[in-house]
Amino acid sequence: MTRKPYDVWAPRPRRLRLSVGDAMVEMTRGPDDWWTPSGPVPDITTEVDYGYLIDDEDVPRPDPRSRRQPAGVHQRSRTYDPAGHTWRDQAWTGRQLAGSVIYELHVGTFTPEGTLDAALDRLDHLRSIGVDLVELMPVNAFNGSHNWGYDGVAWFAVQEEYGGPAAYQRFVDGCHGAGIGVIQDVVYNHLGPSGNYLPLFGPYLKEGRNAWGDLVNLDGDGSAEVRSYIRDNVRMWLADYHVDGLRLDAVHALSDASRPHLLAQLAVDVAALSAHQRRPLTLIAESDLNDPVLVTPREAGGYGLDAQWSDDFHHALHVALTGETQGYYADFAPLSALAKVCERGFFHDGTWSSFRGRPHGVPIDRATMPTWRLVVGSQNHDQVGNRARGDRLAESLDDDQLACAALLTLAGPFTPMLFQGEEWAASTPFQFFTSHPEEDLGRATAEGRIAEFAEHGWDPGQVPDPQDPATYERSRLDWSETHGERGRRLLAVYRRLAQLRRALPELTDPAFTHLRCEADEERRLFVMHRGETTAAVNFGHQPARVRVGDAEVLFETPSGVTLADGVLALPPHGGALVRSAG
Repeated sequence: MTRKPYDVWAPRPRRLRLSVGDAMVEMTRGPDDWWTPSGPVPDITTEVDYGYLIDDEDVPRPDPRSRRQPAGVHQRSRTYDPAGHTWRDQAWTGRQLAGSVIYELHVGTFTPEGTLDAALDRLDHLRSIGVDLVELMPVNAFNGSHNWGYDGVAWFAVQEEYGGPAAYQRFVDGCHGAGIGVIQDVVYNHLGPSGNYLPLFGPYLKEGRNAWGDLVNLDGDGSAEVRSYIRDNVRMWLADYHVDGLRLDAVHALSDASRPHLLAQLAVDVAALSAHQRRPLTLIAESDLNDPVLVTPREAGGYGLDAQWSDDFHHALHVALTGETQGYYADFAPLSALAKVCERGFFHDGTWSSFRGRPHGVPIDRATMPTWRLVVGSQNHDQVGNRARGDRLAESLDDDQLACAALLTLAGPFTPMLFQGEEWAASTPFQFFTSHPEEDLGRATAEGRIAEFAEHGWDPGQVPDPQDPATYERSRLDWSETHGERGRRLLAVYRRLAQLRRALPELTDPAFTHLRCEADEERRLFVMHRGETTAAVNFGHQPARVRVGDAEVLFETPSGVTLADGVLALPPHGGALVRSAG
């Protein structure tokens, strides 16, 4: 049902008044608990500030579906008409996930300016490394000036520091003009700790908490409208802002006992919208469940999402590169773990997880599921930012090891996702940062962060204060590094691998059954066969040799390799991609 401007769902108040501009307008409740203004109001195309006075309050609250919060999430909303943007992407036909490369970025730290408009200036760079889809960390409005974005409370508004909704539309339009699709990271499993006024209007939350906050009411009284709130938010991104896909944060934290499950409902909605728009629209789940039911088609009894993250690939590759085995890395110590992940998608597919203290995961049907449904990376915001110091692989690994990480990610069987700056071995960390104006909340956030790392064995003294502005500033990328010796060397690695991904069908072959891996634990030698191509990586500290037969070297890590008489010689930490010459 199409609602009029300023209409709001609010079953809890007894009285509601609209504060719009300098006027005050009484509102009338309908039988469905939607309120509508009783008198004349400005047209939505007129920029005006507005909010709602609930019962006897004299402070207006922002619109639950606010498109703009120019003065912050505690103040009145401002109207924004998305139809006011003149789109230039009429020829855009989208990007399918199969065969694509994703690039994850945080708008505030991606450029010195930290805006969507500034990010547009870097699109040529992204194209040079083969990026097909750029994934933005959450941009919904949060309290403060900088944040990872997962503390958002105004799901329909774009953070003003990034440029607001108009800049967002310009960004998507510009990406499409450059041949790059946009995936937006969205959070539906909780709301941030400051500025969440939704419970004053209706039962948006229910009893219970997950790791980040109160549970969203997906299956209790009033949940039909709460689910519509989320479904309409999905439609906003894909229709009003022409976004090509959504990454759904931590879907394992969604508490929903109803049928259909919210995820299945969203999959149906998005499939219908995709058919209408005649372009691919993608839903990617971040999930800790290792359960392929999320991406199993609805016809086969699954939820019908398009893809999900596979942290097991990251964990296995990280351990092979660094030797770190604390915490959840312990189970991935054998090199055979990396081989199993590449061949089967998950390492934990019903196996014992020592970190969880129980069996974990469900096997993938390799005969029917395509490999591209799993999104993987050697680094991402979680795996870097949730380290005590937010340190990247570039801090502890040499250039050959970094090139090996890129080789297995980009030449492996899954959908690769790069994390901002990894392509030039960025030296800047990506640390956890917040800017809560409330002193108590800021202190609690910092203390909670220290306690969390202490539980995992990290030195609390290494944990930067997330409220310190310097923590945010340290996390900004330094683009001058792309011109340095190390930056140029690693960029050449990523650009060469991007060329090979485009040229060789084997590197985007979606069949699990067309892949075979070998792991030599003693020599720390890993070999992955995909059709006529073979990727060989020496994770050990001694030279290694592997027989590849009559082949040519297509890619080698910076220190180089030699190929003679069908034997590939790899230096310590070296790797190569070869193709049979037969």
